[in-house]
Amino acid sequence: MDDLLPIASRVLGVFLVMVAGAMCRRARWLTAESDRSLANLTANLLLPALFFDRVLRGDQLDVLSNAWFPPLVGFVFTAFGFGVAAVVARYLGPLIGLHTVAQRRAFILCVGICNYGYIPIPLAQQFYPAAEVKLIVHNVGVDLALWSLGILVIAGRVGTQWRRIFASPPLVAVVIAVALKQTGGAELLPLPFMQMVQSLGQCSIPMGLLLSGAIIVDYLPRMRWNEGKRVLASATFLRLLVIPVCMLMFAQYAVGDIAMQQVLLLQAAMPAATFPIVLVRLYDQDIGTALQVVLGTSLIAIITIPIWLLLGGMWLGFGATAG
Repeated sequence: MDDLLPIASRVLGVFLVMVAGAMCRRARWLTAESDRSLANLTANLLLPALFFDRVLRGDQLDVLSNAWFPPLVGFVFTAFGFGVAAVVARYLGPLIGLHTVAQRRAFILCVGICNYGYIPIPLAQQFYPAAEVKLIVHNVGVDLALWSLGILVIAGRVGTQWRRIFASPPLVAVVIAVALKQTGGAELLPLPFMQMVQSLGQCSIPMGLLLSGAIIVDYLPRMRWNEGKRVLASATFLRLLVIPVCMLMFAQYAVGDIAMQQVLLLQAAMPAATFPIVLVRLYDQDIGTALQVVLGTSLIAIITIPIWLLLGGMWLGFGATAG
């Protein structure tokens, strides 16, 4: 218990930034009309600045061969999440309340992909600073899986959406930063430029958390907590228990690098990502199922994240008090 309380305190601090975003929405300081512009600012400027700064300042990618494994792991485990959710939706769908194709597609997409950005990155900064760069590169693989397999799940076809990953500013920032690091070009960047990049990057996570809180509070009134209990129970069982156990087993027996084990632990502890709600709406699938999975697991994760960080860290042989 003594080890759990400080971990829970720091995790709660991250979620409280989301609560602040929700309060700003209620006070109309952060309006729905501003969401798109602030989200674009965060995704196209602030996050790329964070990634660029962290990759250049970190030493985990000094050897180019270190750069391919994290995104591969991100892609594979996102695909694994989709696969596990698809098996359950296909063979147990009616038993857990998934009666239509739209419900099953929403369930598979939302259960399959965890929150891989705004929550794990600040937790990496607090607990595992040495793992932050590999987490950032790992997320490139998650993005690739989302815009290829995820679109296939929710739309029934891939189409041309997969091309978005290659024009993604965060990905471009990572690629440029890795190239500069490998060629020595990073040393030629002027100090004022790097100070600007660092300052912009420091704004990214707080802005993303504020927006996430505002969006979540918009959807909360639409939740029907008495309906879809079996959907939420199934999503929680898969997203917050089965998939984490598989990820930690892989980290223990197939990964020798401690920083990469820490990345897998952080990802294993995460709830469902919030962005799939947008895709579910965009492709006219069942928004109710998406809300049950995303909002339900996010609220439950306030309790389960500290437990996973503590137990998973003990299992893997390190604690969650670094940084």
